[in-house]
Amino acid sequence: MKPRPLTYRDSGVDLQAAEGFIRHIRTLALSTHGPDVMPSGDEYAGLYRLPQSSGNQPLIAATCDGVGTKLLVARDCHNYRGIGQDLVAMNVNDLLPRGARPLFFLDYIAVSRINSVPLTEIAEGIATACREVGCALLGGETAEMPDLYRDKDCDLAGFAVGLVDASLAPQGYPTAGDIILGLPSSGIHANGLSLARRVIAVAGLSYQDRVPGLDSSIGEELLIPTRLYVGPVLALLQRARIKAAAHITGGGLLLRMAKLATSNLRILIDPATYSRPPIFDVLARHGNISEAELSQTFNMGLGFVAVVSAKTAEQFREQPCGEWRIVGKIVAGQQGVDLGYANT
Repeated sequence: MKPRPLTYRDSGVDLQAAEGFIRHIRTLALSTHGPDVMPSGDEYAGLYRLPQSSGNQPLIAATCDGVGTKLLVARDCHNYRGIGQDLVAMNVNDLLPRGARPLFFLDYIAVSRINSVPLTEIAEGIATACREVGCALLGGETAEMPDLYRDKDCDLAGFAVGLVDASLAPQGYPTAGDIILGLPSSGIHANGLSLARRVIAVAGLSYQDRVPGLDSSIGEELLIPTRLYVGPVLALLQRARIKAAAHITGGGLLLRMAKLATSNLRILIDPATYSRPPIFDVLARHGNISEAELSQTFNMGLGFVAVVSAKTAEQFREQPCGEWRIVGKIVAGQQGVDLGYANT
């Protein structure tokens, strides 16, 4: 007797389930499209009409990123509601230090099986975040690979493209006397989750636990979505010339700020000017983590910073711009970052 003919489904790949999800995400993507997106039907590549630039030196900015081991927290908490926003934010926020306005976004989703992860929940979060920042969800890829991923495993990557005029792009040349403006983070965002997960394991805690200092469970606190900084940063760019900027991600507040300091310049940050989310103190307490280790792993409460001239800062003091706050300054001195500076 001949063996039964094998099918793609026998290998763990369900084309019908995949097609159902693709139809849904295509509908979500259409809800983010503006007049610059060209109809593409079922084509794999999307077309985008570059908008007219107000300057004469339009530059394309591009970046890619993921959400790291925050996916494992979402899996263990059975909560993927904010992961889509995390993915968009980690990408479009990275365009902003270049002064670029996001134009379009693409996602890559890989799973063991299509129905093993709530992909619709993730996709809806991606589309909602794209709409919030005026960014078209132009395309993407969904891959079902049962031999590469374990059941309920998932990985995400995102790709964002933006536009900026060369004359408006921050040049990255701070000088002594410049002022640092900052925007608060919403929490841990999507960096340092490997350390956070290790602390929870070593301390014998669970994501469902409520500990002193937190208003919600540990898992809920860790899954607060990454803030989308597009609106406030573009608003500031309309009012002021930004010399340099940083999205506080890998390397935490300490190392991201250090990249803004050049030779013979010292960055002084006043911690009294912004709020420190309590999750960082909880992790420090249960993991016996030093302040230096915290600061080079997590954002510590500042999600985005921008360097402006002292003259611009004076105008800012007279007429504040949304949530932006003066959080520090740059002085002549030994190259480095001082996170304990008290502004007097």
